[in-house]
Amino acid sequence: MVQSVLVEDRAVPKHSSTRLTYDDYVQIQDDGLRHEIIEGEHYVTPAPSMRHQRICGRIFHLVQSYLDTRPIGEIFVAPFDVLLSEFNVFEPDLAYLSAERSYLLTEKNLQGAPDLAVEILSHSTKNRDQRLKRDVYERTGVQEYWLVDPDGDTIDVFVHAGDGFAEPRRFSRGEMLTTRLLPGLELPVDRILA
Repeated sequence: MVQSVLVEDRAVPKHSSTRLTYDDYVQIQDDGLRHEIIEGEHYVTPAPSMRHQRICGRIFHLVQSYLDTRPIGEIFVAPFDVLLSEFNVFEPDLAYLSAERSYLLTEKNLQGAPDLAVEILSHSTKNRDQRLKRDVYERTGVQEYWLVDPDGDTIDVFVHAGDGFAEPRRFSRGEMLTTRLLPGLELPVDRILA
């Protein structure tokens, strides 16, 4: 059952009394589009832009190079299913999982919150990433959530503190992004957003 339609390059859910689950999600045909279940609603998004893909590739390369010399976890790039709850099946652009939490991995997906989720904003996903997905990531225990804004040339980093995310730290061009999850890693924002 499809719960969303594409309208002017935006994914918009239809309202339904039926909340979809992972069982419904696996029945969706592979059509080359990105499908996610957020709070039981089906969202469909067109393929990302070239800039989006380049940014995703750069972050993946920088983090993977770090992990090649320090095997403390794994980084995954979309499409990769992350089951955060019965009604929340996400495909973050990137997800990092520490080695200590590798028991959450199955052959098909990640069953639980990654340590780090990265979403690269686009016109079709911006509101969803900033609100809906942010709230679910916060509630399900994601330790860090990065929102990369290619139009604003910024990266907002939300860090879990206590019961939820603290106010985000904004990284801009000329700065070096660091994370406690990957000690010693320095990510030049200029290089990511080039």
